[in-house]
Amino acid sequence: MMAGPVVRVAALADLHCTKTSQGAFQPLFNRVSDSADILVIAGDLTDYGLPEEAAVLARELTALRIPAAAVLGNHDLQSGKSSEVRETLAASGLTVLDGDACELQGIGIAGVKGFGGGFGRHALGPWGETIIKQFVHEAVDEALKLEAALARLRTNQLIALLHYSPIQQTVEGEPPEIYPFLGSSRLEEPIGRYPVSLVVHGHAHRGRLEGMTKNGVAVYNVSMPLLTRTFTDRPPFRVFEVPITGASTGEPAAPVSKGRRVTDAVAS
Repeated sequence: MMAGPVVRVAALADLHCTKTSQGAFQPLFNRVSDSADILVIAGDLTDYGLPEEAAVLARELTALRIPAAAVLGNHDLQSGKSSEVRETLAASGLTVLDGDACELQGIGIAGVKGFGGGFGRHALGPWGETIIKQFVHEAVDEALKLEAALARLRTNQLIALLHYSPIQQTVEGEPPEIYPFLGSSRLEEPIGRYPVSLVVHGHAHRGRLEGMTKNGVAVYNVSMPLLTRTFTDRPPFRVFEVPITGASTGEPAAPVSKGRRVTDAVAS
């Protein structure tokens, strides 16, 4: 339920639900429901991308009493059954995004998995072998999907929901050798063209909690292993208070990046 002029957005990632995780997440989802108005999950919902794992998580999600949206992560694609995983989770009421968008409690959410490729001047370029070009084109395609999703939203507040990071800051702490496999700065480009309130991602279990795009948009790594190590006295999710300044405009979000205010609340 929306509280006053703000919506409390809970965020987490990297659940890695297995076939033996029955009962493991229901207490967490109960706490999330008590602390927030909506939930976003930034990928790696399952451990091996198996429909059986998704079915366990779907049962765990019955404890969640608030609307939720998610993107898949690389683990959810491991077994080549991501369509079945997505369908199983969607049947539980979870909105699973892949280059599309939704609106929850007046907050627009654009979601893609994203991809790797590295950051800034160290980003991999489409040069040389065909397989390298394919790798780079996958990152470009994910960025284009994110831009298309953001362009469809008509809310005053936008969240970019990713699995891979759009900036290097929030993967620092991982071995530098694997940075190219943890995110891509190509994902940062569409974020800078729209009035995104905040970005959440997972994947980098040993990264940093927070960073910022070059245009000043806050980026949060909400990987559960990272949150568990960092916040030993509270549940492994974060809550952000996003102000609601009015109803949907009825027009697509204009490519302007101003007027954001997001407060990080403590999960109870």
